[in-house]
Amino acid sequence: MRVGARSGLLSLVAFTGLIGAGPATTVAYAAGTTQTYLVVFKASQIPAGQAAKFQAAAGQVIASYDQIGVAVVSSDNANFRAAMLADSNVDDAASTAGLGYKLPDIQAGADTAAGPPTGGLPSSPSTDTDSLSPLQWDMRQIKTPQAHAITGGSAAVLVGDIDTGVDFNHPDLKQNLDVANSANCISGAPVAGLAAQDDNGHGTHTAGTMVAAANGFGIVGVAPNVHLAAIKAGDAAGFFFPEAVVCAFVWAGTHHVDVTNNSYFADPYLFNCRNDATQRAIWKAESRAIRFAMQEGVSVVAAEGNESDDLAHPTQDVTSPDNTTPVTRPVTNACVVIPVEIPGVIGVTADGNRHQNPSDPNSGYLKSFYSSYGSGVTQVVAPGGDSIFGRTAESVNGRVLSTYPPNFPCTRSIHESSSDPSEPTVVYCYLQGTSMASPHAAGVVALIISQFGNLSSNKGHMNPGTVQAYLNQTADPQPCPATLPGPNPFSGGLSYSDFTSVSNGALQQCTGGIGYNSWYGHGQVDALNAVTHTQGTPATS
Repeated sequence: MRVGARSGLLSLVAFTGLIGAGPATTVAYAAGTTQTYLVVFKASQIPAGQAAKFQAAAGQVIASYDQIGVAVVSSDNANFRAAMLADSNVDDAASTAGLGYKLPDIQAGADTAAGPPTGGLPSSPSTDTDSLSPLQWDMRQIKTPQAHAITGGSAAVLVGDIDTGVDFNHPDLKQNLDVANSANCISGAPVAGLAAQDDNGHGTHTAGTMVAAANGFGIVGVAPNVHLAAIKAGDAAGFFFPEAVVCAFVWAGTHHVDVTNNSYFADPYLFNCRNDATQRAIWKAESRAIRFAMQEGVSVVAAEGNESDDLAHPTQDVTSPDNTTPVTRPVTNACVVIPVEIPGVIGVTADGNRHQNPSDPNSGYLKSFYSSYGSGVTQVVAPGGDSIFGRTAESVNGRVLSTYPPNFPCTRSIHESSSDPSEPTVVYCYLQGTSMASPHAAGVVALIISQFGNLSSNKGHMNPGTVQAYLNQTADPQPCPATLPGPNPFSGGLSYSDFTSVSNGALQQCTGGIGYNSWYGHGQVDALNAVTHTQGTPATS
């Protein structure tokens, strides 16, 4: 609803925007296309009566998140942002039109290019003898079968997969799905329940890695006994718009989620720069939502990306905006990747199945050729697959196998027959990417909380800082490689050094010691160490 009539491109109605001391500022209405805006207030809550001010500026509230002082508003007023900035209560505002990060194509072209006592949560062991378990090199690499002999996780623990949704009918997922705590956040306002159905495939794959049930069928996830909330923030095309990301984290923080997996970047700008007016508003809103979730006890795990880039030393961004024509722009450390570079988020790089020195099993695993990294950004590394340097007898195509919806394209898939009438043909897909690494780490976090969380304390939540310390201390330290692989037959004779940063063409360089370095952080996640809390090599930086 708007006050008054308008004619042509300019309304005769004006908005008196400045609310507070001093002279009022008048901002005229100008007809434009309907867009969605994030409005960030100076206070951590939304002032009373703000809805009327939105209405006066030709804005309609989609969602109001009083917990973080952010509102999602739609408007066809081309001057809506200016009207909001004229309000003394408003810190910043920006349109999210075209600001969705699109998931990278992680299938095509990849072939060429002694602790504390256990807590009080109910828990039981699990097995790893499902029909496709022999193909899960990734699980054996991080010792989940040994961990499952102790615990498969607790049904009292809730994992939130902030992704493109989940196939609610998949036989390997449906018994662990918490429909009531699932939601579709695409519009910026949550729609609970089955609306979080996956229409892309990516979310079902990440979900399976975390929670696929040990039911004798298909695969087994890292934490096969825990429950899963599908929090849909990515649309069918794989875009994650800022309003959906904000909605997702507030939903997680208000619905007792213990850990979220985030295998995406928010905003089409790979690096969000605080000195850019539009990006600054998006950055503030998303970071507030993420911090709110962590304050509510949510551990946040995020992928570092597939650009082979050193996130700790950015120099330029050549891929953004990825939904239109990219424009090369310089970036500095004032520019961050969201969510992985928000303080407190657990950043995850990817590795494959190959040892740094194939003849020496103690040499550590090789970081995946595509994985971004960075000192201070990376917490741990986990299996994400490597189709160039990670093809071994155990990992024949170098990729990670997980659940997938039927009738969605998958270049390398396995089909299983099921007696379940809702999904008689069950699909599993091989993919690679840091998107695949992050849910391994999130699954281990779920096991940690299952083993050491206390049901009588904060509804089972563990403090995210404590969880991160457990994960770091129990990781298997990985040294920087002494030398990098030379020409490889799977890559047409390319060497590892041919896979330079997408952003600036720089060689990938690992810096730091075995206790902590830029490629592997504190080491590869170790599910067995995590649930027994066997201390690893002390982390150093």
